[in-house]
Amino acid sequence: MTTDAVAGDQRPPRSVGDRVFSWLVTAAAAVILVTLAGVALFLTWQGLPALTASASEIPGASSFFAYVWPLLFGTLLVSALALLFAVPVSIGVSLFISHYSPRRIAAVLSYLVDLLAAVPSIIYGLWGIFFLAPRMVPLYQWLADHLSWIPFFAGPASVTGRTILTVGLVLAVMVLPIMTAICREIFLQTPRLHEEAALALGATRWEMIRVTVFPHARSGIVSGAMLALGRALGETIAVATILSVSGVVTFNLISSTNPGTIAANIALKFPEASGIEVNILVATGLVLFVITFAVNCLARAIVGRRAEFSGAN
Repeated sequence: MTTDAVAGDQRPPRSVGDRVFSWLVTAAAAVILVTLAGVALFLTWQGLPALTASASEIPGASSFFAYVWPLLFGTLLVSALALLFAVPVSIGVSLFISHYSPRRIAAVLSYLVDLLAAVPSIIYGLWGIFFLAPRMVPLYQWLADHLSWIPFFAGPASVTGRTILTVGLVLAVMVLPIMTAICREIFLQTPRLHEEAALALGATRWEMIRVTVFPHARSGIVSGAMLALGRALGETIAVATILSVSGVVTFNLISSTNPGTIAANIALKFPEASGIEVNILVATGLVLFVITFAVNCLARAIVGRRAEFSGAN
């Protein structure tokens, strides 16, 4: 081995402060893993009796899977509705802030959007039940009268407006600041030279955004959408406040007969639960934990495949 190679392999000694900081950072990362494993083990241990419980011990169902399936269906449905409404709006707001609005207006609008994240869930729930739901009743009635041949609007329309569609709209407003903040920062990271080159070649502003901003920000948009989905999957108070739950599986979005969600079901029933009922609720929490973990793993896989084009990296 040459002298240059030996000299190249030698590293300068690290100071005590560097070693302490490295240990602290490693310990902080280990705490996250230990906490995650501890939550998973606790949910599994406490929920295991529910998986082996007899039909007589599970209220309103023949087995645990029959009990949790309507709740899981409602959780996924309302989260999908929230994303359906929130994703295009958040992308539009982010583009307006980053590429269209004047700087002063963009700053004020950014603060207002971020402020939505500080509003408590119960406030959104009260807004949904007292303001939004009554104003949605005429629309639901119109949908039932004219589009009842579509399964989503089969009716009969709810007279209170407390439907799964109303909850989806409320959750869309709740997850909007999360995704908007991520998309806004990703759009602003688009290389300026790419944008100027597209404009110099004669592209309009929209064409420039389509060929430079969106390809660069694709992974960031997916990351923001998955983070918003995780927020919607775990929302509790707003859903429990608005939704009139009945344990059914239905795609009808405007009826008073609605599926529930796992988080709202736990919040409503846990205070009065005892014995095996507690284990059943904990087991449903384990199902929600697994779904959320799977969603985040899927998001990481999607982002990883586009890492070389990602503004998030």
